[in-house]
Amino acid sequence: MSDDDRDDSRKVGLWVVFSSVAVLLLGVLGFAVVRTMKGPAAPVAQTAVAAATEAADVLVDYTTTTAALATAYFESGSAALQPDAEPAMAETVKALAADPGKRVLLSGYHDASGDPVQNAELAKQRAKAVRAALLAAGIPLNQVLLRKPESTTGTGTEREARRVEIRLVDAP
Repeated sequence: MSDDDRDDSRKVGLWVVFSSVAVLLLGVLGFAVVRTMKGPAAPVAQTAVAAATEAADVLVDYTTTTAALATAYFESGSAALQPDAEPAMAETVKALAADPGKRVLLSGYHDASGDPVQNAELAKQRAKAVRAALLAAGIPLNQVLLRKPESTTGTGTEREARRVEIRLVDAP
C-alpha cells in the first residue's frame, strides 16, 4: 500500500469521525431546543395563575358603611365553608348579576381571644374560602376584594366572631 492510499484512508476515517461527532452534537442541540420550547409552557401558565391569585390576595383597607348583603359562618378553628353558606353565595351571585358594575368585598372577622396573628390568618383563610366559592359560582376574580381581617368588638356571640361578611361596593 502506498503513502497516498494511507493518506486517503486517514482522510476518510477522520471525515467519518468528524461527521459522527457533528451529527451527535446536532442531535443533542436539537433535543435541547425542543425540550426548552415544550417545557416552560405549563410553568408559565401556572406562574400566571399564581401571580393573578397572589395579586388578588392583597388585602384592601376599605371602609364601607353599607350593610352586609350576606354572612357566612364558620366552625371554631376552621376555614371550611359550611353547607349552610350556600344561600349566602347564591344571594351574592344574584346581586352581582343585577349590578355587574359592583365588586364583592369580603370581610373576615375573629375574636380577641388567643393569638391575634393566628386569628387574623384564620379570618383571612375564611374570606379566601368564601372567595373560592364565589369564583366557582362564576364571579370573576377581579370583582372580589379581600378586606383586612377585623377583630370583633362588643358582646356578640362566639358564632358572630367566626364570620365573613359579604358586601357589594363601588370600589375601583
